[in-house]
Formats: sequence, C-alpha cells, structure tokens
Amino acid sequence: HVIAWYLLCWNAVILDGPRRFVPQAIYQPYSQGHQERYVALTTLLPPIIFRTDDSPEWGISLLSLLSRQVIRLLDGDEPAFTSCGPSVSIRVLWPGYQPCHKLIPTRDYTTARRPITKAKLAKLLAKCIKTFMEGMSEKPMQVGSDLGWRIGPLDIKISDIILVSLHNVSQGSWQPQLRLRPSAANQPFSIAEHTGPQLHHNVLQHQQNQMGWPALYRPHRCPQAHR
Repeated sequence: HVIAWYLLCWNAVILDGPRRFVPQAIYQPYSQGHQERYVALTTLLPPIIFRTDDSPEWGISLLSLLSRQVIRLLDGDEPAFTSCGPSVSIRVLWPGYQPCHKLIPTRDYTTARRPITKAKLAKLLAKCIKTFMEGMSEKPMQVGSDLGWRIGPLDIKISDIILVSLHNVSQGSWQPQLRLRPSAANQPFSIAEHTGPQLHHNVLQHQQNQMGWPALYRPHRCPQAHR
C-alpha cells in the first residue's frame, strides 16, 4: 500500500498544471503489534480513484463536491464498500498539523441499509476535509514546519484542493490523496516537497521489484474497521 500511495502521485492523469500533491505521511498504527496485526497481516484493498465520466483527469475539486451541483462521477452509482463494518476511519495527516481522523458510515440510512455509493463517499470525504481545514486554519503550524503548506484564508484554502483518491492504509482506516488545483499549484515548491517523494521512490524500488506493481482501481471488499 505504501508503493501504491506514492505511485499514484506519478501515475495520476493530470491535464492542466503541475503535479503537486499534499505531502502527507502515511498513517500507521502506533504500536508495533498493531502495525503487524492491522497492516502487515491484513489484506489491504486497492485505492479508490475519483474522476468524472467526461474527462480522463483524476480528481474532483472539493468545491464541486460540496456544492449542490450534480457531478457525473465515473462509477458513481457503484458501492464504495462491501462486506465491511458500519463505519471506516478517514485519516488526514497534513504536514505541519496534528493528525486527524473521523468516522464515516459505510451504509446509507434506508431500511435496507445499502452500501453507500462512490458518489456519496466522495461527498462525505469532502465534508471531512472541509471540517479538518476549517479547524486547522485557526491553529499555528508545528515548529519547523514548511510554511508553504499552511492552511488559512491567505494560504491554502478549501477551494484549492482536489480529491484524487482514497487509500486503505490499515484495517478499517482509509486516507485521501489530495492535490492542489492548477492556480494554487503554481506557487513555488519547497525543497522538502521535491526531495521527499523521490527519496521514497529510491527506497521503495527494491520493494517494488520484490512485490510487483499494485493495482490502482476501486476496491470490492472491505475488512472490518479497526479504530
């Protein structure tokens, strides 16, 4: 899943502007025992990719997802999760801020309790990210953080963010890949942003040769949630 996370940054279809993703750390459970139980010994699912059915570009803006407009999401009517618990944990590890997580339901509130669709999942994720960014915009970044990723009305705003994908990073935990819209992405890059993914790429080359390339498609089954 680590390889799939970084591969997506390079493989995502982007038609306009530079390729600038939010450089999140990948969530992992705190203890070694939990890392083995909920990551190493668990079959994690492939990422869910978000894009509209009228464009090959990956990603949908948060503003579009938060609005009332109808978005023709590719496979939007398909179930997002199947054979899983009533909720999953969404993790956001934005650089310079405390990690955040929020539970979202995996089924709707009808009598039949059907799995939520991929389109509904995208809107739930947009609300989670909006809540996170609104909360962090009122807080200072951690000491020594890259100020280029500061959240706020004069810095990175909700309108600057595009939701690209959602990754299964631990049993029951999922983390979104986010990138900046073209106008925001044209801001100067930080040194850390250039070197970080490349260093990960070099370190992971051997793992890739051993394990093979991971699939980058939507999941079909979901393990029981771990929180």
